[in-house]
Amino acid sequence: MKKIFWGTAILVVFSSCTQVAGWFGHNSDSTSGMHADSSAYAAYARDMSITAANAYSDLFLDSNAVDSFIQKEKLDDSSATALRNFYRVRNYQYAWFTSDGPTEQARGLWSLYASKKDSLSKEPANQIKDRMDTLLQHDSITVAKNDSSFVQTELTLTQQLIQYASENPQHISKSSIYYLVPAKKMDAMEYADSVLNRRKDSSLYASNKGYNLLKEQLANYYSIAKNGGWGTIASTPQLKKGTKSPQVVALKKRLQLSKDYNGTDTSNVFSDSLETAVKSFQQRNGLQPNGVVNDSMINILNVPVEQRIEQVIVNMNRMLWMPQHTDSSRIEVSIPSQMLYVYADSGKTFEMPVVVGKEGSSTVMFSSQINQIVFSPIWHIPESIVRDEIMPKMKSDATYLKKNNIEVVKQNDSIPVLQQLPGKDNPLGKAKFLFPNTHDIYLHDTPNKDLFAKNNRTMSHGCIRVADAAKLAQYLLRDQSDWTAQKIQAAMNSGKEQTVELKTKQPVSITYLTAWVDKNGMMNFRPDVYNHDKEAMEKMFVSKS
Repeated sequence: MKKIFWGTAILVVFSSCTQVAGWFGHNSDSTSGMHADSSAYAAYARDMSITAANAYSDLFLDSNAVDSFIQKEKLDDSSATALRNFYRVRNYQYAWFTSDGPTEQARGLWSLYASKKDSLSKEPANQIKDRMDTLLQHDSITVAKNDSSFVQTELTLTQQLIQYASENPQHISKSSIYYLVPAKKMDAMEYADSVLNRRKDSSLYASNKGYNLLKEQLANYYSIAKNGGWGTIASTPQLKKGTKSPQVVALKKRLQLSKDYNGTDTSNVFSDSLETAVKSFQQRNGLQPNGVVNDSMINILNVPVEQRIEQVIVNMNRMLWMPQHTDSSRIEVSIPSQMLYVYADSGKTFEMPVVVGKEGSSTVMFSSQINQIVFSPIWHIPESIVRDEIMPKMKSDATYLKKNNIEVVKQNDSIPVLQQLPGKDNPLGKAKFLFPNTHDIYLHDTPNKDLFAKNNRTMSHGCIRVADAAKLAQYLLRDQSDWTAQKIQAAMNSGKEQTVELKTKQPVSITYLTAWVDKNGMMNFRPDVYNHDKEAMEKMFVSKS
């Protein structure tokens, strides 16, 4: 795992008071924290109820740092007021960093810039661009509390958010920027109540379909929790159609609550209608929809409804940072689902399993455009893999490089520069699909096709392996008539690297959603494979212990 330690003066301010916070830790309907002014840049009061004990971030700014930044950058009055307001409602707590590195929202903001850079009137300066590109390439960063080097980065990112909201009001309105980053730990039920009943956010997020669909589902889970939850189902031998058991009664009641089972029958017989309900539950939870209830399904059934509420809220916030799709033709890679989906005008065209980054080399979230396909690719082996994996094998076997079709590009004193030529053992397989990004991530084929039969496919070094590279290549080259299926197959098996430029760039999004509503209106959940949900929940919600 890549890890950076930063250290040099963040001035910390701690305050205390009592004030009920609303959506993501800010006041809801009350005007005591935010004046009821139609202007997005009216002066807001400082939320003194946010303290070191209940803040989302454990890092705080000095208010003087904000004023100094405004003067240094010569911000206009509206931008200066927006910047001050942003930190007043957070009690000058950091938004984009905690002591363990960039927040999810920092990654979301930077992804928005990457996806919108062609339409922005002013791109981020090289200094902040280089800074963020460097920070986001590392899996782990430790920020010391006395480090002043992050003050400029923190405030510059907020300035970028204000600019983005000014230029993209259809996605993020000026008046909503204060709610985008959580500010204060709360009980999950209080959060849900704030979202559903207090804060009038319909106008702020009206265009975000994914957010609003999750909000509708949140109301259902909130109601279930208010009425006592759904309890647990004891572990039992497999239940399937025809089984008679007291556990079948509990299963029916549980699936009625989650709206998978619409029947009113509560007998102990596993009926045809219950089998249909079980398949529905399995489908929307990423399980094999075989209609048989096993321990894996019972473990998911027994996830407390309060935890589902936390999960939905976390993913609602992620939805706010996702670029709104303007292209009906696009590719989406879901990391938790470990699937690639291809969409066209008519909806989803096809899908295929993928292998994503293992823990410690976690594939990140971002958007870009596929612009090149490389057939019979050469693998330019990363230095870390040469050092950690190949060099030990070279020491134990002098013929290792020759056996694996690897050649030395440059013989350095310590770590040589290596590349693996096209062939059956090349881990990139027969094609790779490139899209500009600072993370050096791309889609590629693999010779290890057996990996796609596994349930857990988080095992790559960070790039994304696709199950059917030929099918994906044919789709991407569909409007280039000279590239027939036969020509693609020939290029994939030629053993000679060939790069093809796409005439039509294909939008691609790498997403990390563990909760979403599908086109059929069904609530979907997936495992938190990188513990991003867990980390966000620890920052956002009051601990139950």
